[in-house]
Amino acid sequence: MREEFYTYIKELQNRICTALEAVDGKAHFQEDLWERPGGGGGRTRVIQNGNVFEKGGVNISAVHGPLPPEMQKYFNVEEVDFFACGLSLVLHPKNPMVPTVHANWRYFEMYDKQGNTIDQWFGGGQDLTPYYLFEEDAEHFHTICKQACDKHDKTFYPLYKQKCDEYFYNTHRNEARGIGGLFFDYLKASENRNISAWYNFVTEVGDSFLEAYLPIVEKRKNLSYTSAQRDWQEIRRGRYVEFNLVHDKGTLFGLKTNGRIESILMSLPPHVQWQYDYHPEKGSEEEKLITVLKQPKNWV
Repeated sequence: MREEFYTYIKELQNRICTALEAVDGKAHFQEDLWERPGGGGGRTRVIQNGNVFEKGGVNISAVHGPLPPEMQKYFNVEEVDFFACGLSLVLHPKNPMVPTVHANWRYFEMYDKQGNTIDQWFGGGQDLTPYYLFEEDAEHFHTICKQACDKHDKTFYPLYKQKCDEYFYNTHRNEARGIGGLFFDYLKASENRNISAWYNFVTEVGDSFLEAYLPIVEKRKNLSYTSAQRDWQEIRRGRYVEFNLVHDKGTLFGLKTNGRIESILMSLPPHVQWQYDYHPEKGSEEEKLITVLKQPKNWV
């Protein structure tokens, strides 16, 4: 399974990067191949200063070795070895009318000292972070997410949509990071589903990403915007940074397992603002977004 999934994410990275370069029309991904001192490595691809994308990354990695003591405590296990691979992407468009997007699909295994697999699971999802709320964009993104889920189980979309709303939430701000999507973790073999069935589901979601996001980019990338709207985008990007550095488990895992710092922090946007005690004007489009972020909404 680990070889099958790693082969999948390598192909998916190529597919996504090719499509994003075509949409941008100017910038190309810079590729860095890197090795992790403790075992494994990855292929980082970053796009910057394009017509559409101010900064973005589409990264894959496959790392392995002894599980560090702090992560042993987190998983409540003794000394074990681990293998983890995944694709993680974040795209920060230049135009504030185009939403930021994040996606991640990953696979994890743990082994005893004899090399026997003692645990394995999938995780991941995809979520949208707009700066200006176009409800039809939110409906489109969630519709594609729901269609991918429904092919496997009608209960998946409401369950993983709720988990996404709960996870991507800045509790210290009492607001969501964005308008959600899907989030799932610890998808393990059970009486109802073996690990191959979970592989089929996770790859279904991965395959749906471009269909969920690119039509929104195409529709909004050439809209005009003001400097004030750009300021708002940068203020909201600050909330994005806060979530990733304070709450995100993936960032924590990368830092605790001696991951490559440039790849871990590629999710951070290049231009951000933190204005003191900023509040949008009453009745404005900016306030409209905040209202939705305070209370999760069912989009489909």
